[in-house]
Amino acid sequence: MFGEGVIKTQTKSHLWRKTVIFAIIAGMLLFSFIGALFQPSVAWADEAAEDADAEQADSEATEATDAASNSGTGDNFLGLQVKSALLMEAYTGQVLYYYAAPEAKNGWEPASMVKMMTEYLVLDAIKEGKLSWDTVVTITERQDSIRGSGQLLAAGHKYTIKDLFNHMSIYSANDAAVALAENVAGSEEKFVEMMNQKAREFGLSEHAHFSNATGLPNDYYGEYAPNTSGQNWFTAKDAAIIAQRLLIDHPEILEFSSKPQEYRREGDPNTELMLNWNRMLESWIPLNNLYSKLYAYEGLDGLKTGHTNTAGYNFTGTAVRDGLRLISVVMGAENEDMRFGETRKLLDYGFNNFEKRTVIPAKTEMEQLPKVSIKRGKKTEVPLVTQNGLELVMKKDETLEDLVITAAPVDEELLTAPIKQGDVLGTLTVEYDNGVEPVQYTVNLIAAEDVEESGWFTLLLRAIGNFFRSIWNSIVNIF
Repeated sequence: MFGEGVIKTQTKSHLWRKTVIFAIIAGMLLFSFIGALFQPSVAWADEAAEDADAEQADSEATEATDAASNSGTGDNFLGLQVKSALLMEAYTGQVLYYYAAPEAKNGWEPASMVKMMTEYLVLDAIKEGKLSWDTVVTITERQDSIRGSGQLLAAGHKYTIKDLFNHMSIYSANDAAVALAENVAGSEEKFVEMMNQKAREFGLSEHAHFSNATGLPNDYYGEYAPNTSGQNWFTAKDAAIIAQRLLIDHPEILEFSSKPQEYRREGDPNTELMLNWNRMLESWIPLNNLYSKLYAYEGLDGLKTGHTNTAGYNFTGTAVRDGLRLISVVMGAENEDMRFGETRKLLDYGFNNFEKRTVIPAKTEMEQLPKVSIKRGKKTEVPLVTQNGLELVMKKDETLEDLVITAAPVDEELLTAPIKQGDVLGTLTVEYDNGVEPVQYTVNLIAAEDVEESGWFTLLLRAIGNFFRSIWNSIVNIF
């Protein structure tokens, strides 16, 4: 009896242990199945935290870089005799050279380079249908009275918008600039409001300000001075940004700025011939005159000069060679020869030392993140390719190893089937420091193929397989 009782007790205990073990295993299987369906992964949370830490570190590094960049006034290693100078690639916006004397760090009087913003807004009005090139304008007494360059318009005479635009962009005519501004906005004051609003949209510096459409000091207007505050003021980089937006948004500006000369009424030889103040135009060369011998520069087709007694001689130029378009800005040169000579130094430096390269090809797999894992899909992974390519301007002696390229997947919830080809599943970040102004660009990584959603039975089998695989790995790790 004693032995039989022991056997029964042991049998019950053995059955109880089996029941507990079975319940544990069943619970683990159920947990794995639920995990396969919803995958609230701790690892993902850890990775997200790591990504957040990395982003914070990157942000702090970027802020430190920006602070370092903004604290100085550039290295004038070209020895330019100007108050401020800048060289920019037109389409990437990369700054290749920058210098500003201490007194010009926060800006300089731009003089007639202000007219680049006037040109932009007039071209906007034409694109939007508010004006047309054939619109006829009658010159007013106020427009006739404006002093400085121009002074070819007389009250009561009629001109087309295109004629006035020729006057402004070729001959830097102040009277034409005012006439255009008043026809766009109704008054020069309202036009100035548009100029300052556009400056904010362009992201110009906090010191950038427009007080009229011409670039003249307001007191030059005499009794017709616009009722606006402050003075025209912006940095060399602000000038380059305005020029960049002109070239990108209104490329037709080059049809005007590249003309070495034009009649007061286009094509009418009975009217006075206006000569372009931009003596560096390549289009001067066929004319074989003094300007072509002294200043003309291969590939240069714009953009705007400026001069007053207080501003000195300014010039925003643009030239293109072998597909590379550069924008140069010099401010505060002592004379005309110097503003064009220093511009030549800037452009020569750019064309001789830099080239545009495709650093990220479109529709290409990148080793930094060739694929990502997908939840609930018939496939557990999907390959990634770049959505678009990326071009950068780099020094000719540099290689792609001078770039810092990193990649990261999108948020976890977006990595769930179904996935369509072309869905953005990651980003590629490209950083480059040319020693003047660091740049950072982002390229989307997209799914190279579709991933269909998997059925529940497949997810169950996958969960069971993952469970036993994890147990086996645990056992292996013990030994």
